Amino acid sequence: MPKISERAVLMPSSPIRRLAPLAEEAKQRGTKVYHLNIGQPDIKTPQVALDAIRNIDREILEYSPSDGFLSLREKLVGYYDQYQIKLSPEDIIVTAGGSEAVLFAFMSCLNPGDEIIVPEPAYANYMAFAVSAGAVIRPITSTIDNGFALPSIEQFEELINERTRGILICNPNNPTGYLYTRKEMNRIRDLVKKYDLFLFSDEVYREFIYTGSPYISACHLEGIEQNVVLIDSVSKRYSECGIRIGALITKNKALRDAVMKFCQARLSPPLLGQIVAEASLDCPRSYAIHTYEEYIERRNCLIDGLNKIDGVYSPIPMGAFYTVVRLPIDDSNRFCEWCLTDFEYEGATVMLAPASGFYSDSNLGRDEVRIAYVLEKNELKKALTILAKALEAYPGRTNK
Repeated sequence: MPKISERAVLMPSSPIRRLAPLAEEAKQRGTKVYHLNIGQPDIKTPQVALDAIRNIDREILEYSPSDGFLSLREKLVGYYDQYQIKLSPEDIIVTAGGSEAVLFAFMSCLNPGDEIIVPEPAYANYMAFAVSAGAVIRPITSTIDNGFALPSIEQFEELINERTRGILICNPNNPTGYLYTRKEMNRIRDLVKKYDLFLFSDEVYREFIYTGSPYISACHLEGIEQNVVLIDSVSKRYSECGIRIGALITKNKALRDAVMKFCQARLSPPLLGQIVAEASLDCPRSYAIHTYEEYIERRNCLIDGLNKIDGVYSPIPMGAFYTVVRLPIDDSNRFCEWCLTDFEYEGATVMLAPASGFYSDSNLGRDEVRIAYVLEKNELKKALTILAKALEAYPGRTNK
């Protein structure tokens, strides 16, 4: 029998979706599952987007240009201008979600064996994309005790060698909700400039910043314009995860030309998704304000509730809609599985994402989980009650 590839063996399982079969089994038993494991918002998609789908009158659902419709890219130029990110349509390549943007960036910038430095905990799929490109992630670990602040630049420099090709950040951060300060971003800029590295910057949560601190994009950093690769997506800001539309943005023409080869190989980003995304850019400002205010209330509800549970600690996330939480448990993978297989309270349970899956070293994050506050407040309150009851009953509870 033929064997699967080494690449497939190395490909990590998603900590976000790995437990999905157990959740389905729980539902089949009649147990209600509160999904706190994945960043799938329950906020309604903008009406203009839904209307755009209903009003499609095309007789042929054809391929689009490989870099996406010019009309969409022109509208995106106006969108980014609101954030003082100055672009031309040629700087923007439309992709099948932010995930494809990361993958194509890695495939275009990294040779097999090349290394990228990634602050952790980090979005789990970065590792999968690195494996796909044959690249190596060199993690630099931040900790819950200091709110997951960026480690010192000296620690970054210790990891740099002749195979280092870039640094990858997510700002605001998934899974921690951390927001990089201007000082931290300037330090990253100086490092990128000193060693002539790529800076891959995933900024899909820019709308969701809950402090008075400014949003500092990698595109705001002077002197490294040719090094920056911005990753974006409409999934979160418009609650459109299913249309799979993202963007890869760079001023580096040679890199754009390289990325386009991969885009042409997959022919076209999703036609219907682009129609929806373009319409969404016309949604009223009131939609963004309502969404923002809703997430602030959810964040406050969740963090207050978590930190009232005995033995539980969560920093206050500054952005995105996630937090990493320390629990009084022996093993987050075991606890998350147990919640779905052996526990329920009043006919319900919770589904969480084990934080160990957001670290390269699976021994880290063993007492941490990621929680997404993508449910409305009353549902969050019920989920918090269930989580507290689960921690009381869990056989592997510790005395932290």
